[in-house]
Amino acid sequence: MAAIPDGPVKSETELEVKPDSVNDIAGNPNVVQGIGGTPKTSPSVAATVASVTPPDITDRQTLLAVLQFLKKNKLLESEETLRKESGLCLDNEEQSGSVDGGSVCATGDAEGSDASLLSRVSGVTSAPAAAAVTGAPVPAKVTSATSAGDDQPDVSVVLSAYSQQGDPALYQVYYSGLKKFIESVLDCHRAELSQVFYPLFVHMYLELVYNQHEAEAKDFFDKFHGDQECYYQDDLRVLSGLTKKEHMKGNETLLDFRTSKFVLRISRDSYQLLKRHLQERQNNQIWNIIQEHLYIDIFDGMPRSKSQIDSMSGSLAGEARREANKAKVFYGLLKEPEIEVPLDDEDEEAENEEGKPKKKKPKKDSLGSKSKKQDPNAPQQNRIPLPELKDSDKLDKIMNMKEATKRIRLGPDSLPSICFYTFLNAYQGLTAVDFTDDSSLIAGGFADSTVRVWSVTPKKLRGVKSAADLSLIDKESDDVLERIMDEKTASESKILYGHSGPVYGTSFSPDRNYLLSCSEDGTVRLWSLQTFTCLVGYKGHNYPVWDTQFSPYGYYFVSGGHDRVARLWATDHYQPLRMFSGHLADVTSTRFHPNCNYVVTGSADRTIRLWDVLTGNCVRILTGHKGPIHSLAFSPNGKFLASGATDGRILLWDIGHGVMIGELKGHTDTIYALKFSRDGEILASGSMDNTVKLWDATKAFDDIETDDFTAATGHITLPENSQDILLGTYVTKSTAVVHVHFTRRNLLLAAGSYNP
Repeated sequence: MAAIPDGPVKSETELEVKPDSVNDIAGNPNVVQGIGGTPKTSPSVAATVASVTPPDITDRQTLLAVLQFLKKNKLLESEETLRKESGLCLDNEEQSGSVDGGSVCATGDAEGSDASLLSRVSGVTSAPAAAAVTGAPVPAKVTSATSAGDDQPDVSVVLSAYSQQGDPALYQVYYSGLKKFIESVLDCHRAELSQVFYPLFVHMYLELVYNQHEAEAKDFFDKFHGDQECYYQDDLRVLSGLTKKEHMKGNETLLDFRTSKFVLRISRDSYQLLKRHLQERQNNQIWNIIQEHLYIDIFDGMPRSKSQIDSMSGSLAGEARREANKAKVFYGLLKEPEIEVPLDDEDEEAENEEGKPKKKKPKKDSLGSKSKKQDPNAPQQNRIPLPELKDSDKLDKIMNMKEATKRIRLGPDSLPSICFYTFLNAYQGLTAVDFTDDSSLIAGGFADSTVRVWSVTPKKLRGVKSAADLSLIDKESDDVLERIMDEKTASESKILYGHSGPVYGTSFSPDRNYLLSCSEDGTVRLWSLQTFTCLVGYKGHNYPVWDTQFSPYGYYFVSGGHDRVARLWATDHYQPLRMFSGHLADVTSTRFHPNCNYVVTGSADRTIRLWDVLTGNCVRILTGHKGPIHSLAFSPNGKFLASGATDGRILLWDIGHGVMIGELKGHTDTIYALKFSRDGEILASGSMDNTVKLWDATKAFDDIETDDFTAATGHITLPENSQDILLGTYVTKSTAVVHVHFTRRNLLLAAGSYNP
């Protein structure tokens, strides 16, 4: 079958280079965006830049840039003519350093000013500037403006914004003054304005270090790092190691801070309050940093409360911009193929009289009518090329439908039974677990580079006979699939060798013929469960691969790793079909949407991103977790997402609107396992705190009013109902829970290794 068409991949990191503009000048009243990657304005001009906004400032900028270009190239007659026609007096404006308080025309180094203005007018910006416009990290090939043989980004290019700064002795005064001001404002504004502290602290410290004021930088860090939120401590620990300019070269954390603007979402009233204060105090140093490194997303309406802000904050680059979550997402399910469900022996034995057809027909009709309804939120059936159903797939679907008729209906009064698989003597270090969809096999990945597969049914695992024996088999016989299996090789488990590092993720294909595993060695391997050998080693990641998963329809799979990129693959393609680039740290968890049209990734940058498989675009950025994300699970209807992280919290998201709708508290350690029951009524979670918890998903989602989610302000107040939604806590004996799985009849399976 045809794979997704190859071609240029559109991803969130595509740089749409536009002319930079000063805050409030771009004509968008709701967005404040500074200048990235261009030389700073001088302190004497910055205050006037902020205060006056002539309507024709862009035209005047253009004229000034052209005039300066003509003057620089000694084209004096042309310059004189253009100046007379435009009515501009360049000499006077050069002396004042501004045009009606607008933009800088000639201050400091004339050559640098020309370059700055011309780049803004013509749209030719440097790579860091383009990245700052989009808020996305710069791909390696863009930032690597380096000398031959040096693969590290050029520090002078990446850090150009830190090349000019004020008096280092005044940094503490500036920061303390702003802190005192924010602490004195009304409570309704204080929570919003306090968000400014962290990005200001980071960039002021980096400016001091870059300009080699090491003693002042150390004093600044020691005095103010304790004021930052607790969830930034890991980032501050990395930052504290950057004490010299030499340390900055090639530092990933520094590149994150420099190439992605920190997003603050605040009300217009709060923003005006901050702006007025900085103008009155002529606090140019702080205003320059806000211009340069922050993206202020302004909304009209009441300021958000401390709890509302806390629920959405915590990621490496602040909150997501509102426009990042406005794209249409087709979260509905694809139409199921119409398959006749034959009657089996159990049905014949169960029927007493001629009522057998009556009993079975309504079920078959209901299934057929369900498949004919087109979900208005579902993507088109052929939007993504999907593999055709084989006869074995159809048989499996029939079995699934039969199991569904015997499925237990779960709820608060009908909780699932839990069967826990404990890995004893797992001294090789259990790192990953997966079950097949029909719950017949279990696979474990281990730190000793092996993958082990067990049968959890009486049926043992058998390999295929040798080529010589296979030639003797009658290939036309009905039981040919049974005859090719070698009984001599039957055993309860098989060990798969091939990786050269710890195995961090495993995933069975829907048809149970294949198994994926990913490892520290940077590869994803595809194993045959017929021969128990490695068929393919997919090499694309340059660093450890943390997670991989097959799509619900097979054929496609996704992987994510330490290189911050998630990759979409097809089993018959050696190279990835898509690369999803945009995270600022390791991609730690990957999952397919039930309709296979989207991939969700969780990252150590504390954000969740939803990617469109067809286009490669990022269509959702979800922020709120305070630690790296290690587990993701879609609800069966595809509308909701649950995520778990090292902060011990489970967050619930509405995919259609791109907002958080719930927060479940109860776990005390990293959540490694999340799974919805087959009908979506129960959410099961497993954690390193040695517990399995069951949550009432129906109540969590039904209590939410989704009508107001389209409001531009994003004022979401999360209900404090964790204890009402928690249905049960089940404690293991010193066994961390690394995987949970619901069988087709809603029995809950969980697994982990015993740690005495």
